[in-house]
Amino acid sequence: MTRRIVTTDSSIAGAIQRAGIAGLVIAIERRLVWGQLPSDAELDAFFAPRTTQSHGLHWLDDTPPWRLEESGAKDRGFIELLGEYDSVEFWRGPGPNGQLILLWLLDHWCRRRDANPAFVVRALFLGVGDVDPPRRESYPPVVRITPLQLKSASRAWRAYCAPTPQSWCNLTNLSWLPNLAPDRTALLEELPRPASGLGATELRILQLIARGGLQPFDVFPGHHKRNERRVFDYWEVGALLDGLARCPVPAVSGLEEGPFTLDMHNDAVRHARYKQSRLSLTDLGNAVLAGEADFLQHNPIHRWWVGRNSPTKSFGGGILRLAR
Repeated sequence: MTRRIVTTDSSIAGAIQRAGIAGLVIAIERRLVWGQLPSDAELDAFFAPRTTQSHGLHWLDDTPPWRLEESGAKDRGFIELLGEYDSVEFWRGPGPNGQLILLWLLDHWCRRRDANPAFVVRALFLGVGDVDPPRRESYPPVVRITPLQLKSASRAWRAYCAPTPQSWCNLTNLSWLPNLAPDRTALLEELPRPASGLGATELRILQLIARGGLQPFDVFPGHHKRNERRVFDYWEVGALLDGLARCPVPAVSGLEEGPFTLDMHNDAVRHARYKQSRLSLTDLGNAVLAGEADFLQHNPIHRWWVGRNSPTKSFGGGILRLAR
């Protein structure tokens, strides 16, 4: 079988593999919506044959080793392996991070002129809780990537890597790739806003807490959850809640434990204390939500726009905000 599928979730990859749709399904779960991006050289090394890359810094690290051994894919480079097959399918899961992984792959594909197979994209609107082995009649629709679209994807990825969000904001002709336009907007909405100093997910957390009677995990996004924002994952949202509650002038009170780290999760007592916290808004939180105060006037925010070529990408005191 010459079909190969790359997807953005290892659970989805396992379901597709069990369904026998392809000879090999590879998951890439690299987070690109949070923190500073590596250099171009480090990103290229991610797709290169494995030599000295640490675990987590190679494109095959999220696929079970036995699956790679069986298919002869172990330690292979992205282009070298997938270039052996007639076509490559990218099954993108929901949310902006999957979209960014796709743009990153297409940019790498575009810059490697020896990458010849056809590239097909399927937008797979499933989350980890929704996975069932796909049936042929329920396959996601196909978008075939043309050379012109390949160049467009490369430009979009370069815009995301720019030192400031202006190039990303000014992207045009986005209709050829499913959900690219709304995902671009969702990422821009996470920049600090002029009136509040907070991004959309943080403001949504404050809105939910204002209703009263909520515990920390009630404000996390998830399947059938009231927080519908999908830009950040579990660990990233935990860090955002820490930033609202564990700061010089908190907007949220009642968070009894933290910081939101693996160490806390591994301590049953601390984790239970965290889950049982009862959250409420402070005076500052109420004022920010009412549009009467700016969180950044009282607290620093240390967050990166992803561009790599400028020393000023950490938000603090309103260095970079979303213009309205």
